[in-house]
Amino acid sequence: MSDETTVDVGGEEIRISSPGRVIFPTQGWTKLDVVNHFALVADGAIRGVFGRPTMLKRYMGTVDDDPIYHKRAAKNTPFETVQIRFPSQRPGVMNVPRTEGDIVRLVQLGCLDFHPWPVRAEDIDHPDELRFDFDPTPGFDFEKVKEAALGMRGLLEEVGLVGWPKTSGSRGVHVYVRIEPLWDFFQTRRAVLAAARELERRMDGLVTTKWWKEERNGVFIDYNQNARDKSVCSAYGVRPTGFVSTPVTWDELPDVAIQDFPLGGFGDRYRAVGDLTTGIDESAGRIDTLMEWVARDQENGLGDAPWPPHYPKMPDEPPRVQPSKQRRPSEDY
Repeated sequence: MSDETTVDVGGEEIRISSPGRVIFPTQGWTKLDVVNHFALVADGAIRGVFGRPTMLKRYMGTVDDDPIYHKRAAKNTPFETVQIRFPSQRPGVMNVPRTEGDIVRLVQLGCLDFHPWPVRAEDIDHPDELRFDFDPTPGFDFEKVKEAALGMRGLLEEVGLVGWPKTSGSRGVHVYVRIEPLWDFFQTRRAVLAAARELERRMDGLVTTKWWKEERNGVFIDYNQNARDKSVCSAYGVRPTGFVSTPVTWDELPDVAIQDFPLGGFGDRYRAVGDLTTGIDESAGRIDTLMEWVARDQENGLGDAPWPPHYPKMPDEPPRVQPSKQRRPSEDY
């Protein structure tokens, strides 16, 4: 194969170098296979990253090699950029995809899945999206993950919000919720935590919000994916597993498996069902009820939950040390 080629995406000719480079050694899939996937789904893939500060997770060899994470845009970046501020308060400049051609440009740079912030470049401090990340734990497999996600569907409908499910492409399920950009990162993270805690109460024994793995007993809802600078693989990303993070309908969710959506052959599904995220941008709701739940939990003595380790200590946050290593009162004497 030639050492370069071009593809037409959204009316743009995008140059692709080393199209024959094998990225998935087990399956034999090449860089061009990944490019062709994103060229096909570009209208859906851009919906998940359009106008969003996006981290680049670049595979410079194969998926067996560790990726390189680029949060900051390069000086010669082909993308639009936006000035942002990280949780440390250090400033930075991030890439902002805007076109279907940008989707393939990301692949040209080694990206297989895309990791956008839940904000738009026009307002980097007020998320327009909540992200519910359902992860399996020992004893709670993918079937249980789907059961928990379906429970969240009803809870969201109860508070006037619309959930959009997809497989993670790895082991779990993501549910996205578009919201009006009226609340900051602290509020939206607490809103997700309050919703997760409410589901934990309703589905006792199935769902957990415990941050520390030693305390988890159930499907974990990772509320910290909504903290500033955190990101989740967007729709149609190809994971190192070789499976695509695939939007699904609520009706088909109970019967799907991660393995149903490999990169090879994914085009058949896309041509059959189209982009199942169509309409998500028009579904934005308000989180007033969730914020009322935050206040209710606070009044009942249930305040904030632990943040990831590299974030500054937050007000009302419990000790950021796993329970088994916390000092007990008797140890002070």
